[in-house]
Amino acid sequence: MARYIFITGGVVSSLGKGLASAALGALLQARGFSVRLRKLDPYLNVDPGTMSPFEHGEVFVTDDGAETDLDLGHYERFTGVPARKTDSVSSGRIYSNVLEKERRGDYLGKTIQVVPHVTNEIKDFLAVGDDEVDFMLCEIGGTVGDIEGLPFFEAIRQFSHDKPRGECIFMHLTLLPYLAASGELKTKPTQHSVKELQSIGIAPDVLVCRSEQPIPEKEREKIALFCNVRKEAVIAAYDLNSIYEAPLAYHREGLDQAVLDAFNISPAPRPDLSKWEDVADRIHNTDGEVKVAIVGKYVQLEDAYKSIKEALTHGGMASRVKVKVEWVDSETFDKEDPAPYLEGFHAILVPGGFGERGTEGKIKAAEFARTRKIPYLGICLGMQMAVIEAARNVAGIETAGSEEFDHEAGNKRFEPVVYHLKEWVQGNAKVQRKANDAKGGTMRLGAYDAVLTEGSRVAQVYGGTAIEERHRHRYEVDIKYREKLESCGLVFSGMSPDGRLPEIVEWQDHPWFIGVQYHPELKSKPFDPHPLFKDFIRAAVENSRLV
Repeated sequence: MARYIFITGGVVSSLGKGLASAALGALLQARGFSVRLRKLDPYLNVDPGTMSPFEHGEVFVTDDGAETDLDLGHYERFTGVPARKTDSVSSGRIYSNVLEKERRGDYLGKTIQVVPHVTNEIKDFLAVGDDEVDFMLCEIGGTVGDIEGLPFFEAIRQFSHDKPRGECIFMHLTLLPYLAASGELKTKPTQHSVKELQSIGIAPDVLVCRSEQPIPEKEREKIALFCNVRKEAVIAAYDLNSIYEAPLAYHREGLDQAVLDAFNISPAPRPDLSKWEDVADRIHNTDGEVKVAIVGKYVQLEDAYKSIKEALTHGGMASRVKVKVEWVDSETFDKEDPAPYLEGFHAILVPGGFGERGTEGKIKAAEFARTRKIPYLGICLGMQMAVIEAARNVAGIETAGSEEFDHEAGNKRFEPVVYHLKEWVQGNAKVQRKANDAKGGTMRLGAYDAVLTEGSRVAQVYGGTAIEERHRHRYEVDIKYREKLESCGLVFSGMSPDGRLPEIVEWQDHPWFIGVQYHPELKSKPFDPHPLFKDFIRAAVENSRLV
């Protein structure tokens, strides 16, 4: 049975619970333990996939088709353990499940209450798969004191009480503000945060304290005394140049040892941190820099493209170069020439998105990359815009566009080179959708196979012709335009196994121009960069030497 580590937050900065959870998972792995990480989100977003990227940031998609919080991306990138549907739940999902059970009569007409019905549903979620790993790390979203989080805190209190003594611990993250005027760290916010946690029946075993300044020994002793934790369990979390330094930094501060001590695991296996030492070496010892433009429509919030930015960093590690990412708003090109904005970049990436806003700018970015022979990677909508650009400017289909934009506008304006995907094969079953279906969870989601053309660039990049990648889309390039586009040089080099859905396109006469319908960034890791991002940055390095 798994040991449980519940990770809660007080007043924390943006470098908070998600990163600490992921880094701790990586450290426990380095000691030979198996781990799984879970996110419990107290807020009411039943399906993060229906939320605006400006509201929630990136939607992370799992192999089994769950649309989840972006913290699960951190978990995968640090541990390499593929996340599952059962690794993320919101309060909206919990309440929905409770109401469904009540309607079915599962509660036999009893009055439905937060305790025990909602808390029991949360506890059932926590228990899924606890016989599969050594440690289950469960992060509770939000901060202690949030009204939305109270049922979750009560549930983990009950859960730890139900388990045998010593099988659950609590880790709490807080902030130690530094007052420059007086030159001191203030411990009161941490004391009050712990007091709030204790008032609901939870006593932290380990404290992780975010701080801009070194924590003096006197302050550590004070925190330990007033928060009722051992001094060795007061862990400092300082600012880092890269999030991938976190496992080594937390190990130096003794986080993994403090957790193992809380479980009375002694002697503990020594950690093998060579993988993370190599990652740190590749971050700090680079042989140059490349500039990559991300031409997107959600650039005001960088978290909307979190996995893409991290995957570019991983690609840079493989080539030992620093990747300097600059965000370019695709709406800028709706009325302006892209050349002044894109000249000087060594590569261009156009990511996914929904809706017509900013798409003409993405089309111009694809044209700029194609005509100037600049490495281009189009992801999801970025691939579709590259196909529309080719159809308009090379194949002579002047009104080429996407059915998505006509559906949004309510009138037909384009020849639909990209159409609404109404059916596809998932496993042995056929999935069917209609354009007017409810938005939540109706996309082609999760991992699907693709077959690559032998001798194509993507086959060389992947080192084979059979791949599996994660999808999240409702619209698809229409296969009926394949012959016309291929005659112009845009090759459909990757297809679904049944040959009906285009997965990858590439220009034959271009140094590096690839569009993919799936999201390769979701499977990239610092110690195992995704092949496409690895080769994309390699091409950018080559291009930088030509400029």
